[in-house]
Amino acid sequence: MTPEPMSASPIRQDFAMRLHFGRMTRMSVLIAGMVSVGLGLIGSATRASAADAKPADDLRRKFFEQYCQTCHTGAKPKGDFRSDTLSQDFADKENREKWLNVVAQLETGTMPPKGKPRPAAHEAKALTDWIDGQVAAAGTARNALQGRAVMRRLNQAEYENTVRDLLSVDVDLKGVLPVDTVAGGFDTSAEALHISSYQLDCYLAAANRVLDAAVAGGARPAYVKRRVDLRNESATGGTAFTATWTTASRFSAPISRRIYRSCLAVSDPRPRQVSFPHLHVCVSKRKAGHLSRERRDQQPGDPPDLIGYFDVPPDKPTVVEFVEQMEAGRNIRLLVDTEVRPRDLQRIGGAANYQGPGLVVQWVEMEGPLGDSWPPPSYRLLFGDMPQTPAPDNPGRREVVSQRPLADAEAILRKFTRRAFRRAVTDEDIKPFLNRVRARLDEGFSFERALRVGLKAVLVSPNFLFLRESIRPAGNPGSPDDRAQPASLDDFALASRLSYFLWSSMPDEDLFQLAEHGKLSRPETLREQVERMLHDPKAKAFTENFAGQWLGLRDIDATLPDRQLYPDYDDILRSSMIKEVYLFFEEVLKNDLSLTNFVSSDFSIINGRLANHYGIPGVEGLDFCKVSLPTSIHRGGVMTMAAIMKVTANGTTTSPIVRGAWVLDRILATPPPRPPADVAAVEPDIRGATTIRNQLAKHRQVESCAACHVTIDPPGFALENFDVIGGWRENYRSIGDGEPVTVAGKRMRYKYGPPVDAADVLPDGRRFRNIDEYKELLLSDRDQLARALANKLLTYATGVPPTTADRPKVEAIVESVRGKDYGFRSLVHEVVQSEVFQNK
Repeated sequence: MTPEPMSASPIRQDFAMRLHFGRMTRMSVLIAGMVSVGLGLIGSATRASAADAKPADDLRRKFFEQYCQTCHTGAKPKGDFRSDTLSQDFADKENREKWLNVVAQLETGTMPPKGKPRPAAHEAKALTDWIDGQVAAAGTARNALQGRAVMRRLNQAEYENTVRDLLSVDVDLKGVLPVDTVAGGFDTSAEALHISSYQLDCYLAAANRVLDAAVAGGARPAYVKRRVDLRNESATGGTAFTATWTTASRFSAPISRRIYRSCLAVSDPRPRQVSFPHLHVCVSKRKAGHLSRERRDQQPGDPPDLIGYFDVPPDKPTVVEFVEQMEAGRNIRLLVDTEVRPRDLQRIGGAANYQGPGLVVQWVEMEGPLGDSWPPPSYRLLFGDMPQTPAPDNPGRREVVSQRPLADAEAILRKFTRRAFRRAVTDEDIKPFLNRVRARLDEGFSFERALRVGLKAVLVSPNFLFLRESIRPAGNPGSPDDRAQPASLDDFALASRLSYFLWSSMPDEDLFQLAEHGKLSRPETLREQVERMLHDPKAKAFTENFAGQWLGLRDIDATLPDRQLYPDYDDILRSSMIKEVYLFFEEVLKNDLSLTNFVSSDFSIINGRLANHYGIPGVEGLDFCKVSLPTSIHRGGVMTMAAIMKVTANGTTTSPIVRGAWVLDRILATPPPRPPADVAAVEPDIRGATTIRNQLAKHRQVESCAACHVTIDPPGFALENFDVIGGWRENYRSIGDGEPVTVAGKRMRYKYGPPVDAADVLPDGRRFRNIDEYKELLLSDRDQLARALANKLLTYATGVPPTTADRPKVEAIVESVRGKDYGFRSLVHEVVQSEVFQNK
């Protein structure tokens, strides 16, 4: 194999050669492992030929002859599945997946189909037990040879958080690093986190930006405090106000004409206030107006990034103040919670004639940067008290200097690599980077420029970019018993797995110290550390990255609801939707509430806007609070939250197929198979001429579709009373046929179409009439809910979904939390204590 030609960059060449060698090594191990597994299975079959193999063959042959071969043999088997092509080579992934599909079909009862001879329960169980045993044996052998998880790269969020904690800098790299691929529902998947030459270029650019921010070689940024009095600005001719700090391009917050013009257009002038990085805004309102603030990149089409909400008391000038990290190219947008549109103001002759609720902005003040030390903490973290002097080639820039350049470089690199590589380092680890620094010093580079070459090389090293999970030394290396045992992570690797699980970032010094002394893997120590880490503000990453992906919240902006059908959807409702899910997740986690609350709860955490959307009286304002849910509103749990209903719908319609697949995957961890390529999608009719139920009834008549839809459709129909934005509905909304709709005296552009029917029957024959009854059916198997969530947590934490070989270990987790009322925090603890989490 010949490596691809690389550029002349010494850093890039070194990385490429090391990575190429790593691929070759891993490939050799993988081939050896496959051969060993294959030989092991053959040997086992030979030894057991007289006792075990023949009964197993007889069982499989008789079962398939009696129940399967009529449909699944020959040149054109149904479902493109031929039972006579299955082999007993369970080390082969494709063959193994076919066997597991047999298990899935038998366990759900979808095969054999209705009207065909069906096996007795003990017959089906005997076959599925045999298949599970073979799959588990192959998986155990494979794991013992190469581990469950392959080495994976840091994803984008983990990289940003890691450089933040490594260098004490907060740099937005979303425009520098490519978006990560998601596999298995999470962007922590080892399968997807590979690296390419393009990504390596991106990491080189990111390293430059991060080091620029950390070294902070410019002069101390000038403190700026400015105020714009919007009363004195013309609504049509005012100029944009911009305060910019050039150092590290960290602060820039323009307020464009259109932003403050839109604020002035909804109320009459009275004294008000607002502020920006330290921002004050003077505001006041009448009646029900609200103020929210958002930060938005200036790229068109980017979703808003919420900073916070504010309620402004009626007829009382109020100063709203916040502190925010701002970068060049960002602006602040103030939103008013009102249904007034510019065309409404035009209709009444302008804002002066408007008498409804609104907001007035009197002035805006910005000040910053707010740091009180220079050089910043990032400089001191790298260089300590080493002095700076003007750079010889650029007097406007300051460089760190050293009287002992090579010795100081070694000390800095030793300290830096320990934290960057997330483990103890040796002289051999540091040597390549120190050699680069030495070579640059010999070429006449200044100390700082030479050292940056070494630091940059560390930041693109595989030891930094990849989670290289080392294992504990074997107790008796080379013995057959030892080779059969799973490989336990050493304490440093365990510290990284734990920190990237709960913080999406590198371990802190407490974890490093415990790992260095070999104490972290002790069960009681792990429990203490999990509690400490969950109380840390960095645990917010667990909520955003795990819950955000588990529940699909990252897709909230994938579609925009049609304004004709859903005029009540806006940015404030959108932001409220998302925050409800995150706050609910944190409430369940913080108080160790039963994980069944994710399916059905008697409370939620909402604000006035969501309460109005849900039809819950007595909640006012935009601040969130815990609220008891009346049974009459059919809410409770994440499935009925507005954000979930939005991410499982397109901009105009809902689909029981999409929502049913979401429930099967996210709540039950039993995702349906992909539809056949030659089957057309079912598109709901928004003209009101027919219903999705009628359309799916025809779809189910296609034999190749019926087997899956009998499982997918019921949970989707259970959610049909919730519209595209999560509002309750008794009828579908239509832009064609239907009954006219009037809301608050205003004629809507949509109509009431056919009535919603949320009833259906599960594959096992149990029936439900609505979402409340369906949730009760889900709650009847709390073990499955715990099992499903444990699988999701393990997939997110380890980068690999649990396999059949891991099933006994997952069942041990379920058994443990069963005795703790299925507490969610308890589940997180049990996941961390599990062999799956602690093994490679």
